[in-house]
Amino acid sequence: MAKPNYSFAKRQRDLAKEQKKEEKLQRKKAMAEEDAAALNPDAEGEVAAQSDVDAPKDQVPDA
Repeated sequence: MAKPNYSFAKRQRDLAKEQKKEEKLQRKKAMAEEDAAALNPDAEGEVAAQSDVDAPKDQVPDA
């Protein structure tokens, strides 16, 4: 009869646990981003508006 390889089984459990933990972290991160977008739908527009405001500063005014 074959002898069980406990270290291999433990390594597999640890890898599965780590993968599950990583997936949970990614789900939480995605939910946080969705919540932030839902609370502030103009956030993307503000970033675009800020870059438009910066553009005239780079130009030299005609005096």
